[in-house]
Amino acid sequence: MNLFDVLLLTPLIVGAIMTFMGHGRIAAALNIAASAVTLAVALGLAYQVLEHGAFTAHGQAFFLDAYNVFLVSLTAFVATTTAVFSAPYMLHEQAIGRVTAKRLRLYHAMYQLFVFGMYLGLTTNNLGVLWIALELATLATVLLVSLYRTPAAIAAAWKYFIVCGVGIALALFGTILIFSTSSEVLGHGNAALTWTLLYEQAGQLAPGVMTIAFMFLMVGYGTKVGLVPMHTWLPDAHGEGPTPISAVLSGLLLNVALYALVRCKALVDGATQGGLAGELMMGFGLLSLLVAALALHRQRDIKRLFSFSSIEHMGLMTLAFGIGTPLANFAGLLHMTVHSLVKSGIFFTVGHAAQAMGTQQMINIRGLVRHHPGIGWGLLIGTVAIAGFPPFGVFTSEFLLFTAALHTHPWTVVLLLLGLVLAFAGLFRHVQPMAFGTPPEQVNAVRVNMLPVYLHFGLALWLGLAIPGFLADWYQTAATLLQGAGR
Repeated sequence: MNLFDVLLLTPLIVGAIMTFMGHGRIAAALNIAASAVTLAVALGLAYQVLEHGAFTAHGQAFFLDAYNVFLVSLTAFVATTTAVFSAPYMLHEQAIGRVTAKRLRLYHAMYQLFVFGMYLGLTTNNLGVLWIALELATLATVLLVSLYRTPAAIAAAWKYFIVCGVGIALALFGTILIFSTSSEVLGHGNAALTWTLLYEQAGQLAPGVMTIAFMFLMVGYGTKVGLVPMHTWLPDAHGEGPTPISAVLSGLLLNVALYALVRCKALVDGATQGGLAGELMMGFGLLSLLVAALALHRQRDIKRLFSFSSIEHMGLMTLAFGIGTPLANFAGLLHMTVHSLVKSGIFFTVGHAAQAMGTQQMINIRGLVRHHPGIGWGLLIGTVAIAGFPPFGVFTSEFLLFTAALHTHPWTVVLLLLGLVLAFAGLFRHVQPMAFGTPPEQVNAVRVNMLPVYLHFGLALWLGLAIPGFLADWYQTAATLLQGAGR
């Protein structure tokens, strides 16, 4: 058994075990241990790719290159820290009666199945299996969103299932269209959906069919990315599900869906030798940024507030990959990293704040700095970081995106500035009173685990001050890889 097998089998086997014993402290420890094992394996695989180059596994069924092994490593890290955070958080939810032992087993089992789905989607070499993996991850998170079994949670889960179900059906149709033209080049078999072979033969694929296919893929996978106007499921899913699931939805699953879209864009660019796919991504990215920035001002629920922030930042990443130059791709990869770190850290803090106050309504969350300094300062620091203030890494990635946009599409800079200013104002008009307002008379005592929060924020600060050389080379290799097929 090699490292790749361990990466996929660990969450699958541990998830099956959790089905029967996922309801106590041992289960929480096992969840952390399984996530830590996959993190170690992911780093080992990253070392192999960076030292020896891309490789395939089990014939042509799976592959790893600089792009997807980066996302595998990021996914494994955030999944591990989220498991650490969720241990005391979910036990508190059980203690106050929000979840039963049976639902806690469901939580731990589906958490590992969700992680398995993301690893499968990131490492498969087959566009059809990629579609299946994203659907698997969606089904697992539907059950997690509905975990509390309140009417609002069930409604949010159904909305998530229906909207993303329609989106993934459109993505399937786009995949079928790719097969219809690739089968004429590579035959009617698995080869016609094998990413590495399609990438090599992209110039022989029918440009018209690939263009139409990307339109379906853009809407289909864009639904799972949370792009406007297909975003309607995302605020409800974040608002009603357990906070650890909000962290991995924003920090991980949206990245995997964007990964699928970027891979498909590379194929379409190679087939058409044009920029239509990138222009579509830029349009959806800018629209998502502006709509989400405006929506921030109208929120009343703290988790919905930061869910719209996620839509904003996915719009920025989509814009970066739509521009598609090496610098823009570098900015997109860096933004993926710092957004995953900061946004998951913010949701950890938000979860503790909601438990301490007994509510997610922002009007009732006040004075966090006074009665829970760790939570209050964590929320404030996280908001400063996600708003793009220096010296955090979000500022660096946004600055690189501005630079790339100025070189190729100067007209986008005005819209970028407008969106970021609106988002900044929308976040701080809500966060300032929550941090420094007059606290209520009664505050719940909660067990606070801020270690994952400050670890995430510390890494985001480090990436803003100085990107390590090996990581910059890693980003550069992946950015050039993504730009190569289309130009």
